[in-house]
Amino acid sequence: MDQKTTVYQLKEKVRKFCDERDWDRHHNAKDLAIGIITEAGELLEIFRFWSREKVEKIFEDKKKKEEITGELIDVLWFVLRLSQKYNIDLSEGLEKSIKKNTKRFPVEKR
Repeated sequence: MDQKTTVYQLKEKVRKFCDERDWDRHHNAKDLAIGIITEAGELLEIFRFWSREKVEKIFEDKKKKEEITGELIDVLWFVLRLSQKYNIDLSEGLEKSIKKNTKRFPVEKR
């Protein structure tokens, strides 16, 4: 599905869902940023204190992979909502970040 869905379509799905529930009153930049960090913390908790080898193997466990996916989607939800609500172009921002980091971390310095 990733190959067929645009960032704009994802933002619109989140916007529609939130509009139907009148969640604008709860969704300001600060609270959405808190949501991002909270959900990111829950994602981190899955991996905390595990070795690199164990972390790699965790994706072989279907239940654990579903848990990771759920937490990652929760982070994405808040990122999409914040960017949708405050008109932040994620694609443009990512392009700028890649250009900046290409200069900071050239391939030759691997």
